[in-house]
Amino acid sequence: MNATAATDNPQVIFIEDDELVRRASVQSLQLAGLTVAGFDSVEAARHVLEAPFDEFAGVIVSDIRLPGASGLDLLAECRERAPDVPVVLVTGHGDISMAVQAMRDGAYDFVEKPFAAERLIDTVRRALERRRLLLENVALRRELAARDALVPRIIGRSAAIDEVRRLIVNVAPTDASVLIIGDTGTGKELVARSLHELSARKAGAFVAINCGALPESMFESEMFGYEAGAFTGAMKRRIGKFEHASGGTVFLDEIESMPPALQVKLLRVLQEGTLERLGSNQPVRVDLRIVAAAKGDMQALVSSGVFRRDLLYRLDVVTIALPALAERREDIVPLIEHFVLDAAVRYGRPAPMLTTRQRADLMARDWPGNVRELRNAADRLVLGIQPAPSGRAGEAAPARSLKERVEQFERAAIAEALERHDGAVSSAADELQIGKATLYEKIKRYGLAERGEAGKDSNQEA
Repeated sequence: MNATAATDNPQVIFIEDDELVRRASVQSLQLAGLTVAGFDSVEAARHVLEAPFDEFAGVIVSDIRLPGASGLDLLAECRERAPDVPVVLVTGHGDISMAVQAMRDGAYDFVEKPFAAERLIDTVRRALERRRLLLENVALRRELAARDALVPRIIGRSAAIDEVRRLIVNVAPTDASVLIIGDTGTGKELVARSLHELSARKAGAFVAINCGALPESMFESEMFGYEAGAFTGAMKRRIGKFEHASGGTVFLDEIESMPPALQVKLLRVLQEGTLERLGSNQPVRVDLRIVAAAKGDMQALVSSGVFRRDLLYRLDVVTIALPALAERREDIVPLIEHFVLDAAVRYGRPAPMLTTRQRADLMARDWPGNVRELRNAADRLVLGIQPAPSGRAGEAAPARSLKERVEQFERAAIAEALERHDGAVSSAADELQIGKATLYEKIKRYGLAERGEAGKDSNQEA
């Protein structure tokens, strides 16, 4: 094997039969900080290419015209075995049309001979970044799948959330009615779904009903169904939500907003285990597990006559109380890290690492929207939109000028770039696409160096 600078874990596999071109190109890539394995043919590189290639984290650069298998043959093989591995083709002047067609067939890019070292290095770096993002998203999907397999998916390490998990695991296998109490956005439906998924009813339907959004005039037809001809427009029989959920779980959200007249009808179904479709006198037996959710003090609603006491007793066999996010601040960082992973997969973006400052800011906020608001903040982080600055509860943020907003964004972007590159100013400048001297000036202006967020330029940048 005639190889140049072969290595066990290369970032770049460089295949070129012209020894001078190969040696010069490998050296240029190495001087750019990349690990390279150089070969004079596809056959010589076969031992590297035979590895679990779909997990290869690097890039292949290959001349089109080679002895034996050509660069196009290699491209076709890669498209079949590992279509996400970037392949960069090196072409002579007369092969440009061939290279353009190869890009249509899946090549990442091509470099025309003779090429400048900078052109090769830039192309390889862009291809490596693309490969990194693809592998990162694959890893994120695997991690999310592994997390989702662990039911219940209630994230947090606070004592309150430990108690919630304990209650879910204890109660889920039974048919006991559960009342979930918590403010808006605390995750009541997630708890209800976890109860369903851990129960013997998990193969049945999980039907969520927002009691506050259902008009009283439609309650019976939606919940109990109707027969053909039951009213004008009832052309054929319709199965109601309760009958559809038979054998499964019904989740009654915002149960406190249900009008008294509807509470009576619901109570009858729960007591007798039967319902009658509109237009029918024939009872239909239903087998339901009821999980209800409410915010506020249900006993106070009973005392004031807004909610029926007997219905509450039917619903409230077991109570699961969900604390507000501000009452379990130690759960904020684990939650947002999970939401960032989820958002990264949904948006196809890299998952940003939270800085120490961001973590402190997130934990200091009051989060009146609870977990739902925190999820939105994670989406903004992944999309590159900075979350609102924290402030004291009830205190409006002071108005800021456009200049102040721009400076705040610029400072945060620089601080994050420096953190990603472990304080290496040259690497951060490359990412931000500004001059190194300009970046030093901005670091000084924003006081980042004094705070230990810069000044770690490595020897290789000197």
